[in-house]
Amino acid sequence: MKFNKEVFAANLRAARAKLDITQDEFASRVGISKDSVVKYESGEGYIPGADKIMAICDVADISPNDLMGWKEVA
Repeated sequence: MKFNKEVFAANLRAARAKLDITQDEFASRVGISKDSVVKYESGEGYIPGADKIMAICDVADISPNDLMGWKEVA
């Protein structure tokens, strides 16, 4: 599946907003730097690895499909 940085960024911002925590707190919970969160949320920078995506999903309590904006097809 294709990675869309803009969709990922928007979904990440929404997930963090739902938790009502700062970028610093989110970064600390995920185990990444605040700079990474800023880059991910802006749609700039590099694509996070699968380990980071899974850590983000665990903290945000969302599925990778929801975070990435992928639709499941039955």
